[in-house]
Amino acid sequence: MQDKIQTSDTVIRPGTIDDVDTIYAALLKLGTHIGEHQQITSTADDLRSYGFGDKPAFSTLIAEIGGEFAGLCISFPIFSTWMGRPGVYIQDLYVEDRFRGRKIGEKLLRRVARGCRRDGGAYLRLSVDTDNDGAKAFYEKLGIGWAHYEQTQKIVGEAFFAFADAAQDGETE
Repeated sequence: MQDKIQTSDTVIRPGTIDDVDTIYAALLKLGTHIGEHQQITSTADDLRSYGFGDKPAFSTLIAEIGGEFAGLCISFPIFSTWMGRPGVYIQDLYVEDRFRGRKIGEKLLRRVARGCRRDGGAYLRLSVDTDNDGAKAFYEKLGIGWAHYEQTQKIVGEAFFAFADAAQDGETE
């Protein structure tokens, strides 16, 4: 990923381990904004460990205006066996309230999309909270539409651990 890119008064740069506290604070604000802050069980140390170690599980872009944190985009690579091409999954997109309306979210998404395309990718995927009508409208305006043919399923926590640890008949490790 290219380092700093400046467009008008906005600087977009890769997040570093030094940004973890800011990243985590933004995630907490995002959770509060959508009314799901109680669902956030991660810690800043989790982000340090999994995002900035030898095998980072995600990438972060930071947007700044006048040296102030304006927003972030957290993403990771994915692959479509149906398309036979890599893509990118946007895990979190957040823009500080005072910087909304300045196309920060769009700039972050386009930067991630360009990096994905540069690496041979052909698509971008994300999930939107069902009650977040503002985000839905924002993505639709950018041409990122709702996939009517699929629904996200998940299993987490103790249920996930039990599922993963359950042996199947005839299964060997």
